[in-house]
Formats: sequence, structure tokens, C-alpha cells
Amino acid sequence: MLARGAVGLLARLRVTGDVPDALRHGPLILAANHISPFDPIVLAAACRVRRIAPRFMATGGLFRAPVVGAVMRRCGHIRVDRHTPNVGQALPAAVAAVTEGSVVLVYPEGRIGLDPGMWPERGKTGTARLAFATGAVVVPVAQWGAHEVLPYRTTPVTVLRGVARSLLRRPVIRVQFGAPVDLDDLDPSVPGAAARATERIIDALTDTLAPLRPDEPDLPRHVDATRPTETRRRHRRHLNAGQGV
Repeated sequence: MLARGAVGLLARLRVTGDVPDALRHGPLILAANHISPFDPIVLAAACRVRRIAPRFMATGGLFRAPVVGAVMRRCGHIRVDRHTPNVGQALPAAVAAVTEGSVVLVYPEGRIGLDPGMWPERGKTGTARLAFATGAVVVPVAQWGAHEVLPYRTTPVTVLRGVARSLLRRPVIRVQFGAPVDLDDLDPSVPGAAARATERIIDALTDTLAPLRPDEPDLPRHVDATRPTETRRRHRRHLNAGQGV
């Protein structure tokens, strides 16, 4: 509810697509693209609209923050301590959550993407391994516009600047729930299965994102000067996403 109020204050939220009623309360894996620190608030608000209450896999820094950390723990979100020896604990925790019947939201890219066009990057295999371990359905959730509210680098100055601009302009943020990703023909015991499943998940995310940015097929109109770019993890491009090959 807090997320819905925050997004309503700073932007105009448009949610399309849905998940089947049978999956709404889990077990279910939501796989979302990651473009801004504002993404979790946007996705929580969109899930509220669709009557879904996911547990987020979120960076450990949020759990260490005053007040926010206590809220994250109380709400049952799952801590991911990236670049630490504890990072391996995140996947078993997510498996347990999905097995218990939860909806878990993950970012298959593993970070805020740095693709110059802000299209999904090559993913990490964690989402695929989570799906294999639980047998849960994976639904892609694409979102576009959160990068206009908060920049990549969040300092007091950049946050205040982004919030002030958003209060005045109220950009449109679009979220679309896509069709479930078909992984049924993949055998987890076969070498390379997780990589192939990851490709399908990122493909599905790209295809779900494309209709949300028809006028920005190559580069985003809004330029975030704080956001670096790199092509090292660029995912193969799709003609049907308007990007060429």
C-alpha cells in the first residue's frame, strides 16, 4: 500500500497483463528487468494492483538500513548478500519460500542492467535453478519508466533532483505481466539446461518489454548521466523487439 501511494505521487502507473488466478497466491516466480533503484517500489505497486503479494530477493544493503531493514525482514523478503561469502544462502532461502507456496520476485540479470539501450542483459542462472528446484512457473514482468524517477547513483542530491522532477512531470511508468515461460522440455540434469532456461527467461522479458517502449527501440529518451554503460553482458537482440540483430 505504501508503494502504491509513493508511485501514485511521483508517476502515473499503467499496469497491463496478469497472472492466472491459480498462480496468484503462489507458488510462483516473477522475473523482472532491473533498470533503477526505484524498481522495487514500482513492482510492489504493480503487484498490489494485480492482488499479488511477492517476497522480493533484494540486496543485503537494504536489510542493513535503519527502519527499512526491519520492514524488509518483517515482510519476509529474501536477503541477497552479493559479492560476499554469504551470497550462496540466497538460493536455498528462495527455494524454501517458493516450496512453502510463496510468490518470489527475482531479477534474472542480477543487477541494474548496464546495456546502453536499457534492454535486458544476459542473465545469471539463479532464476532458472530456482525454477528447476521448485517446479514453479516463471512469469516475466517487464517495466519501463522507473529510471525517470530515481537515477542509477542515489545520493541526497540526485534523489532530491529526481523526486522534484517527478513531482512536476509525473512520468508514465508501465508494467506488463507476460505469458509464463515454457521450461517443461528442459531436463535439469542435462548440462547446460540452466543456461538454456536463462536464455528463454531473458528472451521472454525482452519480448514483454518491447510493447512498453515502442518509441524508444534503440536508446531511452531519458538520459541518466549517473548510469554507466557496458556491452560485456549484452544479450542477443531481437528483431521483434525493434532492435535489429
